[in-house]
Amino acid sequence: MDPFVRASDADRDAVAERLREAHAEGRLTVEEFAERLDAAYEARTHGDLVPLTSDLPDPARSGSAGPPPAARSGDEALPARRDDEGRGLRAAWAVWTTAVFVNVAIWGVVSLGVQGRVYFWPIWVAGPWGAVLLARTLFGSRQRG
Repeated sequence: MDPFVRASDADRDAVAERLREAHAEGRLTVEEFAERLDAAYEARTHGDLVPLTSDLPDPARSGSAGPPPAARSGDEALPARRDDEGRGLRAAWAVWTTAVFVNVAIWGVVSLGVQGRVYFWPIWVAGPWGAVLLARTLFGSRQRG
């Protein structure tokens, strides 16, 4: 296979399927799988695709007892991706909530200490950061085209 020849959609799909199999076999972590899958769909030439599976065993020689995978017609549903983004958003909201709580508590202690009105500065921590998180939650953070 000439590394300078342009890769087709079928070439990219074949590499993506091998990566899914390797991930299901436990050969790739979630992060490695996601990085390689993104690289597979961004590949332009065969030379871009080869390194993505070069350290994985050949599925024909791996000794798996199951039947060989059937050829895909393109009508099948793709396997569901793990909800890593949702988990990340929940963690980001938890960090935001904690930071806002700490800042409001500090503001409250300072306000009591000076026994007067103190400008509510935690809004500058909560507002912009919260607006960004809200936008990511409502509209998503990935736009693929």
